[in-house]
Amino acid sequence: MKGSSTLLLVAVLTLCTCGWATGEDKGEFFMEFLQTLLVGSPEELYEGPLGQYDVNADAKEALVELKSCIDGLQSMHKTAMVQLLAQVLGSEDGA
Repeated sequence: MKGSSTLLLVAVLTLCTCGWATGEDKGEFFMEFLQTLLVGSPEELYEGPLGQYDVNADAKEALVELKSCIDGLQSMHKTAMVQLLAQVLGSEDGA
């Protein structure tokens, strides 16, 4: 469990740092990152939300492991996360 917590911390720090560095809306960056993490591949993370950043080897390894953890979720839990993301994205569109 400690390793998973460390990976989550790395992911959150990456998100915060990247969002602050660009001046981009943090919510928009986070949602794109989360969506790609849930249904995309690590390569899509590097080409999409992280495309403008130099992601070092350690961060790439952490992202691959985090993606592996997400892919290992039971399908009903992953589906619930995708539905939650869709709900959040829908509420942002209406705002």
